[in-house]
Parts: sequence; C-alpha cells; structure tokens
Amino acid sequence: MSKKWYVIHTLSGCENKVRASLEGQIDSLSLQDSISRVLIPTEEVAEVRGGEKRVTTRNLFPGYVFVEMELNEKTWHLVKNISGVSGFISSGKEPVPLEDREVENILKAVEEKRAKPTPKVVLEKGERIRVVEGPFTNLNGVVEETNPERGKVKVMVSIFGRSTPVELEYWQVEVA
Repeated sequence: MSKKWYVIHTLSGCENKVRASLEGQIDSLSLQDSISRVLIPTEEVAEVRGGEKRVTTRNLFPGYVFVEMELNEKTWHLVKNISGVSGFISSGKEPVPLEDREVENILKAVEEKRAKPTPKVVLEKGERIRVVEGPFTNLNGVVEETNPERGKVKVMVSIFGRSTPVELEYWQVEVA
C-alpha cells in the first residue's frame, strides 16, 4: 500500500502539540516506514509595531495537520488516539486522502510564503501613512498604489514642498 496525504482535524491551537506527540510516537514505535511526514503549513507575517519590524509565524490552515502516511488499522488508531486530535477529514467513516495536485499546491504555497514574509498591513489607495523605516522615516504620505504580491506600496510624500512618488515595502510604513 502506498503513502497518501491525509488531513487531521485538531482542537484549536493544538496543531504543534499534535505534531510533536505524533512525531514522538512515530519514533518510539519505529513507524517511519508507515508515516513519513507531519506538516503544519505556515507563513511568515511581517508587521511593524512601535517602529520595530516583527516577523511572526501563522498557520495557513488553523486547526489542521497534514500527515503523509500509509493508512492501516495501526496508523489510524495511533493518530486518532493522540491528545488534541478530533479526527481525520473523511467521507463518512473513511479518511479521504488529498489528491496529488492538492498536495503539490499546498507544498508550493508553503515554499513561496517562506521566501518572503506576507505583510500584515492592509493599505488602500488614498489612505494616510507614516514612513517608519528607511531614508524617508517620519515623513507622512498618501497611498497611491498597492502591490500585495510584491509587498510594495507606492506613496506620495512631500519632499522640499513637492509631492513625490516613493515605492516602499509594506513593513516600512504604518497607518497614520
């Protein structure tokens, strides 16, 4: 029987505890051949608080843990008996594996999100901001354009009495 990816529903906020318990059980029972990977898809989120840039980790799928495993009676019972596990995502009583393309998309999204922190700031055109980092620190401006995919914002700031467009990273500004 081949390994497939399954989704485990956990109690809220217990994802890391479930992963640690499951990995501990895999090691102590020598089940590495049956359960290969335990994954909690996360992303880095950048925000500015009090002028300091902070990067925190946020779960992409809160309340869920992904497990690559060979489903049999032993592995099913092992997972179900982990403290904090509500159960498998299933159709009726049978756990339903993810399709390969779904797994590829999730793994690809995780890698992309690791490469660059997602800005937590949500800015809109016309919104007043203050620059908190970089050569334009302490200047006020107005959002002209946002590019969330690149984490950039174009801002009109007043330099020497003239309105000048400046492209900044999201984390370099805060709402005024």
